[in-house]
Amino acid sequence: MAKHNFNDLLAFVTVARTGSFTRAAVQLEVTQSAVSQVVSALEARLKIRLLTRTTRSVSLTTAGERLLEAVGHRFDEIEAEVEALTELRDKPAGTVRITCGDSIIKTTLLPKLTPLLQMYPDIKLEFDINYGFRDIVADRFDAGVRFSDTVAQDMIAVPIGPAIRMAVVAAPSYFAQNPAPEHPRDLATHRCIDIRFPTYDGMDAWEFERQGKKLKVRVAGQLVFNSTTHIADAAVSGLGIAYLPEDEFSSQLAQGLLVRVLEDWCEPFGGFHLYYPSRRQPSQAFSLVVDALRVDRLPPDGTVTSRDA
Repeated sequence: MAKHNFNDLLAFVTVARTGSFTRAAVQLEVTQSAVSQVVSALEARLKIRLLTRTTRSVSLTTAGERLLEAVGHRFDEIEAEVEALTELRDKPAGTVRITCGDSIIKTTLLPKLTPLLQMYPDIKLEFDINYGFRDIVADRFDAGVRFSDTVAQDMIAVPIGPAIRMAVVAAPSYFAQNPAPEHPRDLATHRCIDIRFPTYDGMDAWEFERQGKKLKVRVAGQLVFNSTTHIADAAVSGLGIAYLPEDEFSSQLAQGLLVRVLEDWCEPFGGFHLYYPSRRQPSQAFSLVVDALRVDRLPPDGTVTSRDA
């Protein structure tokens, strides 16, 4: 029976998942031409085309989809088992990849994980700043961070922070020229600083709740961002009304650079959760990360769900 070199299968799986020979080469730490040659040799050996190549993209053929489905998860299992061997070392080691937004890194992840990194120098963290709902299984992340109500039911969800309150703010200079909104519907007549998340085709509505009554308001303005990084600065400059978790405006509110409105319409809701697949055996490094981030608290309604591990 002929022996097989599985490097060509690994190269194919990496190209298929990244959708690019260039990105696959970076992950595999080889040249792009080397990846292309290995995959072409695999196609020649199998006598069937696995990938459709154009100057701008790479896509799977029917045969390629079948092969990826058959062997892709097996490489994941091998990688997980190899990673698990670090359990036998004196000190935990390995890389933990987390996809999340900007602010949670500053407010929660880095403060809580810095002592862990200092204690275990062989543990590495990789953060993917992304506002879309990444498929952490397909994209090979160990975990992601989202609000509790957006986590899929088949994931383990671990609370990593307190309940969240949104804040509607603007600069005093803005309200000097425009009357402050007294009801969320009044926002339709204001210049609002909006954010476009990759998950949605357009801008998502601003959500409010007061005494059990929920309300969504579509807003418009001169500025739209695809991240939260510069929204507070734009609001301080008087360019419109902004809407983000209150922690994002804490320093500006304390200094009087921003004024808060509609506070009675911003009730607390389930905060950020770290989520990850229930079927994967976690490494020691990942377990330490989860333990460092976990907070012991009940959800806002006082109930415990099966997803909170």
